[in-house]
Amino acid sequence: MDLNDLHIFRTVIREGGVTRAAVRLNRVQSNVTTRIRQLEEDLGVTLFLREGRRLVPTNAGRQLLDYADRLLALANEARQSLADDVPRGQLRLGSMETTAGVRLAEPLARFHRRYPDVRLELQTRGTRGLVAQVLAGELDLALVASPVADPRLAREVLFEEELVLVSDAAQPPMVAATELQCRTIISFEEGCAYRTRLEAWFSRAGIMPERIVPVSSYQTILGCVLAGMGVALLPRRVVESYGARSGLRLHPLAGDEGRVATLAVWRQGGDTAAIRALLACLREGEGEGEAARRVA
Repeated sequence: MDLNDLHIFRTVIREGGVTRAAVRLNRVQSNVTTRIRQLEEDLGVTLFLREGRRLVPTNAGRQLLDYADRLLALANEARQSLADDVPRGQLRLGSMETTAGVRLAEPLARFHRRYPDVRLELQTRGTRGLVAQVLAGELDLALVASPVADPRLAREVLFEEELVLVSDAAQPPMVAATELQCRTIISFEEGCAYRTRLEAWFSRAGIMPERIVPVSSYQTILGCVLAGMGVALLPRRVVESYGARSGLRLHPLAGDEGRVATLAVWRQGGDTAAIRALLACLREGEGEGEAARRVA
């Protein structure tokens, strides 16, 4: 269906016939009549009963009017959204589970208060899956762990996290993988950036993990670690938010191994008013200009 045809159809109904609709639309009557007939042929239904010069909407015509009103209103909303740069419409946000759990509550509450016309959707998964969804157009924006170097993506650093190795309290303080009493990794699904880093940490020490236990939430990860099932690599902020952290031991990592940046990524050239507004709210959570910077 062509939006112009729906506009003509709706005008004929509102003006009570072709003659007045043609004046309103600044078209000749024959053009209006032709467009209505083409719409009927396209839909395979009769939209009007013709009584002399009068056109009376059929049941199908009245039903189409409801859809025409909604479609034309939505099209107008889209035009206004692009023209006036006001955040509105749908915004699909993806995030790592840890970031969503400890970083997003205040920024998202702020965003909802300021931009009630934006329908924000949030889903969580690992960095690799989130990046793939942004590239596929399934997400508008995602919060992922660095590094992300795909040239198709724009990116901005939002947070700097300190990563710590977490074990149960029975594990003595340690600095090397060889000192671990339990070499089972408790982590998220494959594609999680923290899991990849921990596997690489083991590999650099020439050690293979005994096994990897994937779970779906950071609370479950910490519960498993607390029970002595294995070790995990998580942001310090996540561990410090855990209620039973007194039963855990945190082991800082040296140098760059213990630091990671959380990035916002979106398709190059695909930023919208809603994306820019959400990024501003996320920056406020960390202090303007403190950690956020645009990377070309």
